[in-house]
Amino acid sequence: MGKNQHVTPRSSGGYQVKGAGNSKATKVFRTQSEAITFATGIAKNQKSELFIHNRSGQIRERNSYGNDPHPPRG
Repeated sequence: MGKNQHVTPRSSGGYQVKGAGNSKATKVFRTQSEAITFATGIAKNQKSELFIHNRSGQIRERNSYGNDPHPPRG
């Protein structure tokens, strides 16, 4: 399983995608939507989690693209 991906706001404006534990952003975007699309691709490829943070930095959404301990029943 790869690194979890985080979409977070930047203090200078825009949004960034960062792998968990990384000090630098993987990529910077003008909009949160663009950052989410990019981060989703990485998370799916690495079978990891995607965390989307709101403007205040709190996690507002979480998506699992790996081994989900509580998969939906269908």
